[in-house]
Amino acid sequence: MNKNIKYINKIVTAKIDRPLGSIHSSKYPKHIYPLNYGYIPNTLSGDSEEIDCYILGVYEPIDTFTGKCIAIIHRLNDNDDKLVLVPEGEKYTNEEIKALTQFQERFFNIEILRDNSYVEYNKNLPELSVTNLKESLKFYKTLGFEIGYERPEDKFAFICIDEIQFMLQELDSSDKWDVGKLTFPFGNGINFQLDLKEIDKIYNNLLKNNYKIAFDMEENWYRKDDVLLGCKEFLVQDPDGYLLRISEDLGQRPAN
Repeated sequence: MNKNIKYINKIVTAKIDRPLGSIHSSKYPKHIYPLNYGYIPNTLSGDSEEIDCYILGVYEPIDTFTGKCIAIIHRLNDNDDKLVLVPEGEKYTNEEIKALTQFQERFFNIEILRDNSYVEYNKNLPELSVTNLKESLKFYKTLGFEIGYERPEDKFAFICIDEIQFMLQELDSSDKWDVGKLTFPFGNGINFQLDLKEIDKIYNNLLKNNYKIAFDMEENWYRKDDVLLGCKEFLVQDPDGYLLRISEDLGQRPAN
C-alpha cells in the first residue's frame, strides 16, 4: 500500500514555495504555476525531499495553507507523489484534479488515489437484472471487478473495474420495473465493450475458472475517418447471457 495514503482525509499544513502565477525557475520561465504549489514541512517523499502538494480552490497567491487532503497523485514512472489539498468542505472529481494539475503532471504516467469510500459515478451506469447475484459476482470478480458497495437486503451490488461500472440486481417477482418476460440470453441484441489492460490475463483466468469464451481473441482495426483504431478483443457471456466485449487498445495507424 502507498505510504502516503495515511494523509487522505487529514488536515495538513503546507508551505507554499511556488505561489499562483510564479514561474518554475529562471531556466523555465514559461512554466507558470496556475495554482498554489508547495510542500509539507518535516515529511519525506520518495525523492528524498519533502512531500509536495497542489492547493485547489484558492484563487490568490498565498504563503501557507491548512486544508484537507482529498487525494494522492501517484506517479507510476517517478517516485515523487503529490498531495491534493483543498479548503475543508470542497470537493473535486478525479477528472477535475487531472485537468487542474495537467500543466505539470502531463509529463508523467499518473493514477489518483482516493479514500476507499470514494466513488465517482459514471454518467451512463447500466443496471443488469440477474437470476443469481452470488453467481454473477463470482463471474465478474473473475474478470477483475471489485464490489464498491452492496445492499444484501435487496440482493444488489455496485461493481467496478478501472472506470467501468455496473449495478447488479437479483430478479424479484415484485420488481416494479419489469416490462416483459426475460429469457436467456438476457440483453440479446446488445454487447458491453469493456476497455481494459492485459486482457490476455483476463482471458486465461476465465478459462481457468471454466467460463466459456463466446468469440475467441482476435485483432481488429476499425476505421475512423482517415485512421484505423486497433484493438485485440474477445467476447464472453456472463451467467445470464449478457454479452461482454473485452477489448485492449492497440493504438492507431493510417487508413490508406
